[in-house]
Amino acid sequence: MQIRVLAFVLAGGKGTRLYPLTKERAKPAVPFGGRYRIVDFVLSNLLNSGIYSIYVLTQFKSQSLLQHLREGWEVSGLLRNNFIIPVPAQMRSPQEDWYRGTADAITQNVNLIEQADPHVVVIFGADHIYRMNIRQMIEYHVEKRAGATVAAIPVEKELASEFGVIETTPDGNIVGFHEKKKDAPTMPEDPTRVYASMGNYVFSTDLLLRELYEDAKNEKSSHDFGKDILPSLIGRADMYAYDFQTNMIPGDTIGAPHYWRDVGTLDAYYEASMDLRAVSPELNLYNRQWPLRTASYFDAPAKFVFDEDNRRGISIDSIIAGGTIVSGGLVRGSVLGRGVRVHTGAVVEDSILFDNCDIGRHAKVRRAILDKNVRIPEGEEVGYNTAEDRKKYFVTETGIVVIEGYRSTVDIASLQV
Repeated sequence: MQIRVLAFVLAGGKGTRLYPLTKERAKPAVPFGGRYRIVDFVLSNLLNSGIYSIYVLTQFKSQSLLQHLREGWEVSGLLRNNFIIPVPAQMRSPQEDWYRGTADAITQNVNLIEQADPHVVVIFGADHIYRMNIRQMIEYHVEKRAGATVAAIPVEKELASEFGVIETTPDGNIVGFHEKKKDAPTMPEDPTRVYASMGNYVFSTDLLLRELYEDAKNEKSSHDFGKDILPSLIGRADMYAYDFQTNMIPGDTIGAPHYWRDVGTLDAYYEASMDLRAVSPELNLYNRQWPLRTASYFDAPAKFVFDEDNRRGISIDSIIAGGTIVSGGLVRGSVLGRGVRVHTGAVVEDSILFDNCDIGRHAKVRRAILDKNVRIPEGEEVGYNTAEDRKKYFVTETGIVVIEGYRSTVDIASLQV
């Protein structure tokens, strides 16, 4: 039997811990890897898995996300059931509220499920960096005859306090949820690790609809899958954990690492971006059988110009997007977006530059994140004096300098800080 699948992507979070990168955009719309957006990972995973009926639920500061979806992800509906459709908050609750939680976001769009009449509903977040064959998780769900299946990734037990931990029997049956508890139960056959919830779910449709309607009536509920609906199903429905480490991506070599990162903080986002610089990165963006899709840009190729003493365009251990020109400057260990300019004598090290940044002559940027359209004036230094940087910019506890972007190219020296 052909399994009918309907997917929801939860893309409405505020992303407050990524501020100021989320000052003018939703977290899923934050750039990553030079030319992508965070939301591209879940959408690519769905399409590569053969899942083509997708609703993207948006809410806070959604304009940048909506524009990206329109430019890169519109599906023209050659088949009636093939679509990627952004859905703003519909305010279908009796109080006409915004989405109050992950479960409420689905409840307010329950009519879309009833109209499609799928066998299973896939509910995934748009906040993580990873590759996953979601079809294999659905097959596991069907094989287990589960009512609900939760994607889980093994992590060291010392990290239990940072995650929602799933307690299971040896066959994967879920018997408990433990939210950020240091002493959460370990995996049945591995006392050194715990199962961390990835926030990705597969539900049998009948069970999902029943639980959503019951949860909506509960005034004490926070209307969240992880906090309310899933814990309430223990002992009432067959619920299983799907081990992400068993997932296989077509085109990957046997034994390839299973990369998954929650980029919910600036430091985590920075580290995940820096992971891309490796000679053989754990996150493989070069597998043509599992492409990472995004908007189609009509940029010229990246260019490195001048080959003179003290004026040589060089990039080392870096990712450089289209349209960028390194003109007599040095880029080392960095990720540069589209249309960036690095001028004579400038140095960019261990940094992330979003689209259209301009690094002036002999300027220096180190361990920094520059949002789009930022211009560093000639001779300016960023990332070399933490005390001075804190006076002008946002600086994380680990010393990463974050400079806000602007709607158009602006010289930061001309702004009141």
